[in-house]
Amino acid sequence: MDFWKIFPQKDELLKWYEEHGDGQVRLVNAHLHTPYSFSAFTDINQALNMAANENIQVAGINDFYTTDGYDEWAKGCADRKIFPLFNIEYISLNAADQAAGIKVNDPNNPGRTYLSGKGLSYPARLDEPYGSKLKSVLQESNLQVQKMCSSLNEVLQKINAGFQLNYDEIRSAMTKGMVRERHLAKALRKKINDNFVTTFEKEVFYEQLFGGKGLKADLKDSAGIENEIRGNLLKSGGAAFIPEGPKAFLDMKMVCRMILESGGIPTYPFLADDNNGNFTQFEAPKETVIEILRERNICSVEFITTRNSLSVLEEYAEYFNANGFVVTFGSEHNTPAMEPIELFARKNTPLSPLLLQINYEGASITAAHQYLVATEGIGYIDIDGKPDDSRREYFLTLGKALIEYLTKN
Repeated sequence: MDFWKIFPQKDELLKWYEEHGDGQVRLVNAHLHTPYSFSAFTDINQALNMAANENIQVAGINDFYTTDGYDEWAKGCADRKIFPLFNIEYISLNAADQAAGIKVNDPNNPGRTYLSGKGLSYPARLDEPYGSKLKSVLQESNLQVQKMCSSLNEVLQKINAGFQLNYDEIRSAMTKGMVRERHLAKALRKKINDNFVTTFEKEVFYEQLFGGKGLKADLKDSAGIENEIRGNLLKSGGAAFIPEGPKAFLDMKMVCRMILESGGIPTYPFLADDNNGNFTQFEAPKETVIEILRERNICSVEFITTRNSLSVLEEYAEYFNANGFVVTFGSEHNTPAMEPIELFARKNTPLSPLLLQINYEGASITAAHQYLVATEGIGYIDIDGKPDDSRREYFLTLGKALIEYLTKN
């Protein structure tokens, strides 16, 4: 579909908004994974039906390493009068942080840095040599999981499980082309259910599988079981773990360049406070982080709200928003656990009006950016990543006009 033809010309759109805009703050979830990487959702329709039922009016697809879901997302959003954001996520490596032992937004691996690209071009584009680099990273990621599948089969053979996992079948039946370790965990859980009938048989098998460690999750808790399979077997220190090779991660500067070449806004996803109130070395204090991000040419940040306390979300989001950053929130949904799409802070705490407004404004700027990139070639940031701060209010207004037009027509 030619998504942007839904909207009138820019001047006409802004005039429409002057007459019909109501100034309400819309609910936004700007970071959702789909089955094009790994997701709690069975398909995009399920995700968007939930979003519509929860009155979400802006929703951002945010898969790892792929834009393949964009067409389905655009159509599904338009059919439900939800404004789509077109995003992507990468795992990059900052060699200097790694050498210094600094943990950034991966709490276990120094230097490893997750980055999102917000508001990419739609239709998606990525010219050479960047397209080949993205393809290479995806292939390397799949190769690592394929090796892990073989390693997992060795574990199954040692305990005389009586069955094996088939990587090609998993890729064909359970994925859209990208295979993650979570797919292996899901496939193994299903195999165990297929091969053992009674509760006792299953519990005994899991104890063997985990090297004498009993299953903690209830057998009806599929998500909990899959998380235990990952934790015991597929993560660092696990019997089937295979570390990523050096080709699995692109340099952080290269990832930022690829996001810019895709028309997007490089965005830093915060871990922020954990359950004990701790931050990674990189992420506190916020006054230091903001200067490092500026030096790295990053003017946008996001938070996965269920990770954090309400007080920290307000402190960090308000600070970065007041200092000219684009700030958005999301839920990821990249685990087996099905949670609401409406956003909450830790312990199901509702977001405050301040946070809802910051999120909506960040989404509005992103919406305007991707619209202008698609229609005029340049949006809120230029090809070098420099934001047009002097016209921030203009982008806010244009983005709100786009969102309201789609939701009301």
